[in-house]
Amino acid sequence: MKFLVIRFSSIGDIVLTTPVVRCLKKQVPGTVIHYLTKKGFGSILETNPYIDQLHFLDDDMEGLLNKLKDENFDVIIDLHNNMRTLRVKQALKKKSFSFEKLNVQKWLMTNLKWNFLPNIHIVERYLETVSSFGVVNDGAGLDYFIPADQLSVYTQLPLLFQQGFLGMVTGAAHATKRIPLDKLKEICNSLDLPIVLLGGKEDQKTGSILSGLNPERIFNGCGIFTINESASLVKQARVILTPDTGLMHIAAAFQKPIVAVWGNTIPQFGMYPYSGHFSAPYINMEVPGLSCRPCSKIGYDSCPKKHFRCMEDQDVAAIVKNIRSFW
Repeated sequence: MKFLVIRFSSIGDIVLTTPVVRCLKKQVPGTVIHYLTKKGFGSILETNPYIDQLHFLDDDMEGLLNKLKDENFDVIIDLHNNMRTLRVKQALKKKSFSFEKLNVQKWLMTNLKWNFLPNIHIVERYLETVSSFGVVNDGAGLDYFIPADQLSVYTQLPLLFQQGFLGMVTGAAHATKRIPLDKLKEICNSLDLPIVLLGGKEDQKTGSILSGLNPERIFNGCGIFTINESASLVKQARVILTPDTGLMHIAAAFQKPIVAVWGNTIPQFGMYPYSGHFSAPYINMEVPGLSCRPCSKIGYDSCPKKHFRCMEDQDVAAIVKNIRSFW
């Protein structure tokens, strides 16, 4: 049976779909799996042994659809469920199973603070799309396969960091998910541990400021590593400090101890660190009692209330204590 699995973005969401791919491949005999995503995220999946072929969404939708039609898939597993995936399904005219996004429940939670969200991780909901094929959760958690030539990037770090470090994620796609710079400074100044800063090119300035606090103990890795190289550093880290972002889920794939700092989003959306049956340790840091939280299921460029208390009121002493307990 030939499947087309669809998830266009983003890093964390794609990593969270990997149990579907693995369980489908291992539990349904003779399965062939193709995966459709955005080209910019292809490197996340390029070495996944459970995927037979990747396809990429680009500007030429008609060309993509013609190519997909030629593949003659038996089933489409839609793990994104938006207008573009609807267009793919309508064009291919194959049996499909779509992920339920719970948009109504999320709207009620963000706008009225009425919680009708199911107490279930999004991985379990992804797996429901393939349950009719007899697929069950194998409990093996998330997958992330790093290309062999990018596995040893930690050896490029100064010797101090090769003996163990805290991976500190400095960025996130939305500002209301990011740990504020002043909080990151407090955390860095409160720790005497080697710290590797992880983030994209847009986080280089933040990384420069933080590494300037103690250049010998804090290494600025923002913007100088690929996503797979960053994943390799996450794998080598002893502890990960992160907001709600893709590297949090990559850390969970490697069963790393995680201190997760939550801003405008909440774990109840079902996207907290997931490790299956491994029960890898993690601690969620949240500011209790905020009537404005969650304000969005994704995030904003700035706090709608202008105070950003969900991050500015985070307990730095507790964060540091939790990092030390994992260390």
